[in-house]
Amino acid sequence: MNTYTPNPIDTSQIELSADLLALTELLAKNTHDVWAQKRLADGWKYGPERHDERKEHPCLVPYEELPENEKEYDRNTAAEVVKVMVELGFRIEK
Repeated sequence: MNTYTPNPIDTSQIELSADLLALTELLAKNTHDVWAQKRLADGWKYGPERHDERKEHPCLVPYEELPENEKEYDRNTAAEVVKVMVELGFRIEK
């Protein structure tokens, strides 16, 4: 029986400034690059469709070439991290 109940920090009231939104885009691109670097190091290569046995993945392309839904996944992850930092009282300064 699984008793795990996710309980993330509530960030629903956090609005990110334009500067922090720009930061989340940079973080999203970096997140993709880190993921892709690891995949390539593990022997994966680009393929038009995901094929785990052949280690092919369609997202092994530069961030700018990703479909918008894939970019949005990375953006949401990055934005949530930034929102948690703000909610916890951290300041992010350039």
